[in-house]
Amino acid sequence: MEDNKLHNIKNTGFKTPDNYFDTLEDRLFTEAKLKANVSGSGFVMPEDYLDGLENTILNKVPKVEEPKVISIFSKRTLVYVSSIAAAILLLFNLSILETKPTTFDSLDTETVENYILEEDIGSYEINTSLTEDDFYVDNFSEVTIDDESFEDYILNDVNLEDIMLE
Repeated sequence: MEDNKLHNIKNTGFKTPDNYFDTLEDRLFTEAKLKANVSGSGFVMPEDYLDGLENTILNKVPKVEEPKVISIFSKRTLVYVSSIAAAILLLFNLSILETKPTTFDSLDTETVENYILEEDIGSYEINTSLTEDDFYVDNFSEVTIDDESFEDYILNDVNLEDIMLE
């Protein structure tokens, strides 16, 4: 019911004085002319204000001393870090990687032969490493080599030029 009352309102409720819009144009032009006659912005800055401004501001700001900077990569720090790393590496090599000692029985024949050939070990070095106990008859095994195997070994594995030069 009340909705019908709102649709039937003919008056807005606002009133303007009589002849208000007739003189509005004249009043606006008068105000605009008054504003046009004003020179400048109305703000005045003292002379030499900007010349001393920087010094004035810097004098008012408290001076802060530079903090002492300590470099991370100084020689002293580098020595500490490298000594710790070396100690840890040594610890791992000595204690964690415990290996059983290598014995002569654990080596295969080919490894020993390659070592003797590549390291250029002569008969003198071999002789000094052997003791009297190594020369007992019980320490030697008897091997019988037939002529054909010996001939094949000489032809295929021995360099005859090396034998002739010695």
